[in-house]
Amino acid sequence: MSLDGAYDEANIFGKIIRGEMPAVKVYEDEAVLAFMDVFPQSKGHTLVISKTSRARNLLDAEPQVLETLILAVQKVTRAVRTALKPDGIVVTQFNGAPAGQTIFHLHFHIIPRWEGVAVGRHASGGMADVEELKGVAGQISAAL
Repeated sequence: MSLDGAYDEANIFGKIIRGEMPAVKVYEDEAVLAFMDVFPQSKGHTLVISKTSRARNLLDAEPQVLETLILAVQKVTRAVRTALKPDGIVVTQFNGAPAGQTIFHLHFHIIPRWEGVAVGRHASGGMADVEELKGVAGQISAAL
């Protein structure tokens, strides 16, 4: 998919927001949802999405949505740091399929990193155990 196009209401994140698909939630308010990536690149890999915007990527997003979203990304990243004590944290966001975007709903990845521990490839690892995700999500939520 290119950088331009119509928002697809049937995307998986839209379904999660509407409660049509499950997610292991970390944080939620009226505008933002943070939840565990089911194909994590590392322990604690968390996604943060807007619940109000129909932006497919950063280039489509409204300025007020970005302000709210990036503040939530910072809040959740701080909680990941407190809960999991990683050596570093990658915060990333993809725009268009050639850049690695696989879900065309604006979202940020929070990926904890530890020295000497390899990170998985984006969108290519195996699905995580949901019970393990729930445990990690509980740790992160408790740190908010």
